Amino acid sequence: MSNSDALSDARRRANEMLGQKEAERISTREKERQVQDEKIARLRALRLAKEASDKAAGLAARQSKREQKPA
Repeated sequence: MSNSDALSDARRRANEMLGQKEAERISTREKERQVQDEKIARLRALRLAKEASDKAAGLAARQSKREQKPA
């Protein structure tokens, strides 16, 4: 194997390794983004449920006040 062939082979292997590391880094970033998206979705669902509960409690309180007022 000539010197230029060895250099070319080493460069090719280095590029392959770099590509693999880049793919792993991107994959990790996408997994982290997916976890973050799932967390945001859970928090949004909890917030909406709380808002609905608060609204229902407010309506119930207003109705009970109306029932207590003398006619």
